[in-house]
Amino acid sequence: MARPPLHNDFSWSKSRHEKFSECLRAYYLYYYRSWGGWEADAARDVRELYVLKKLSNRYTWAGSIVHEALKDVLLDWRAGREVDPKAVEARAHKLMQDDFRHSRSKAYWTQKYRKPFTGLAEHEYGEAIPNEAWKQNFETVRSALAWFFQSRWPGIAKGLKPAQWLEVDAGSDFAHFIHEGVKVFAIPDLAYVDEAGSVVVVDWKTGRSREGYDEQVLGYALYISQRYRYPLEKVRASLVYLNEGLEHDVAVDPSAMASFHQHFAKSVAGMRALLADPAANTPKGAEAFPQTGDLNACARCVFRRPCGREAAVAEARPRVA
Repeated sequence: MARPPLHNDFSWSKSRHEKFSECLRAYYLYYYRSWGGWEADAARDVRELYVLKKLSNRYTWAGSIVHEALKDVLLDWRAGREVDPKAVEARAHKLMQDDFRHSRSKAYWTQKYRKPFTGLAEHEYGEAIPNEAWKQNFETVRSALAWFFQSRWPGIAKGLKPAQWLEVDAGSDFAHFIHEGVKVFAIPDLAYVDEAGSVVVVDWKTGRSREGYDEQVLGYALYISQRYRYPLEKVRASLVYLNEGLEHDVAVDPSAMASFHQHFAKSVAGMRALLADPAANTPKGAEAFPQTGDLNACARCVFRRPCGREAAVAEARPRVA
């Protein structure tokens, strides 16, 4: 039986808000113009946009490797299995080597590969990345995993009874909720019930603290509260910076939630204002989504070639962070 056609429904997430805030043209290409690029009969330009939107950069790639590794570790502990930290590090290293070879050959244009990785923008655009920078990428992964295994989290996770586990990185196909009529994607790395009966929502970070992370875990708190029917006052949220060895508790209180609701409403209103038909999630024309004037943003963007900014980025490369 033929599967029903997919529909590009409007939704909200932290990553969607960030793209909307950084560059409207990239937002348009990512969420609208590339839609349907997976189909065999997709137009060439749509197919190109779809492949490009799946690329990572070396920093987000390292973060995803850590998240995948910790997800597997937590699921093993949840099932009562033993975990060897050295084997976890070795698997992560092997995975990065395989990913690197796949990306360097640009096989993502013709071959299916594992999710969530497809390739790296650095390879697609021929960026001259020194070997030491690639080695540092693995060091980021190694040090994050090493800190995790020496932290308090293994003791917490292994001490949880089966009924205390709620979620371990459920994945975007499942982790969403409806907030003010909008589908919101929320994928906490870990959620569990502590001994006091409170819910703890945890998000691992491999980078440094930056604006938007508090709102992210507040969204997770709302998701967990709604899905598992826990009052918000019994939900706690924590950001764990693995490479800095720091933990930051985010207050889930009326003031913080009021701020989140305001942030969410403003973001959704801005996105919907650029829709020709909000009910059908049909965008206005490309002219309603202008390019950013910030070449630093372009240098991080996977769409710099179809957007016409590849040459400008290459010319400015020595001056672009």
